[in-house]
Amino acid sequence: MKVLFLAHSFPRSSGDAAGSFLLRLAVALRDQNVTVQVVAPHADDLSISEEIEGIPVERFRYAPRQWENLAYSGEMAQRVQQSWSARLAMISFLGADFVGAIRSRRRFEPDLVHAHWWFPGGLVGTWVSGLSNIPLVTTLHGTDVRIARSVPAARTVFRHIVKQSAVVTTVSHWLASEVHSLASTRPIVAPMPVSTDLFTPGGVRESDKLLFIGRLNDQKGTADLLRAVGAMQTHVTLDIIGDGPARTELVELTTALGISGRVRWLGALPQPELVTHYRSAAALVVPSTGEGLGLVAVEALMCRTPVVAYDSGGLVDVVQHDRTGILVPPGDVTALAAALDALLARPDRGASLAEAGRMYVLSAFAPESAAQRYADVYRSALASSTS
Repeated sequence: MKVLFLAHSFPRSSGDAAGSFLLRLAVALRDQNVTVQVVAPHADDLSISEEIEGIPVERFRYAPRQWENLAYSGEMAQRVQQSWSARLAMISFLGADFVGAIRSRRRFEPDLVHAHWWFPGGLVGTWVSGLSNIPLVTTLHGTDVRIARSVPAARTVFRHIVKQSAVVTTVSHWLASEVHSLASTRPIVAPMPVSTDLFTPGGVRESDKLLFIGRLNDQKGTADLLRAVGAMQTHVTLDIIGDGPARTELVELTTALGISGRVRWLGALPQPELVTHYRSAAALVVPSTGEGLGLVAVEALMCRTPVVAYDSGGLVDVVQHDRTGILVPPGDVTALAAALDALLARPDRGASLAEAGRMYVLSAFAPESAAQRYADVYRSALASSTS
């Protein structure tokens, strides 16, 4: 079976965090006799045609080099909403994506198209699917569902794409319920995989070091974490890995809270470098709200690192309270601080929770498991298109 992936975020090299779960899925699908080719946008220093870990990737140009900045930033939707130049670039993006997908379809001759995120990939996928008469599978990852819910004009397009898809999948049960409320359909829940070879236990933990990994924006809850650190009874340090539009504001907040000397800003790091940080942290904190899934929580548990998270979104598919981690009410900074103090005061400092979490995520998020689920999804899509 041949499957054409359409994605606006896909690793730019081996180890790149952008869309890394898609690469893991594509590689694992080979054992299911599924061959994947990827169409993704171009960016600086990327080749138009390349292979990453044996997966062929075709990159499409959509603007002059200085304007090719929509993808890989994590801010595509915000830029399009705020800037007319970004909107013009997006129109060009959609056209170039479609042309690139059609060219790949002619050379590759896929049995179906798998679009990741309903926009822009799912929209382009409906065009390719309709023109080529092959089924479309659309996977929703979280940020795209938030757009459909928060932008009224997007809902009509979203519902059209869902209707045109032979199968719709989501990466968490919470996202599935969100999609059902928006489009009256029941998606298949099929999470993305995490590298079980890369994220493994080891090393020595620092008993007073907390870890945050993610975009620095309001949705990720970094400000809540900083306030919680300032309110904790336990003296801790905090490593923050990631970049984003709120960084300057967050740095200023650490000064106001009097904790600037205890916070390290490490910027965005490639995935292989994350392992050391997971292994050395006393706990990963995920104070996100409305998270599609929260793969950083999965990666941490793979490394046997305790996780404290908000009881929100897809995170509850990963963290089961007092079984595989600790959940606290979203937005409750006092509860977050208390939960962190309580975790660090445990005799085993949460090691038993992390061990249970590791056993769970190995069964639920291993590449082999994800590949099997998606191979079944593809067979279902092909069967429905011929019935």
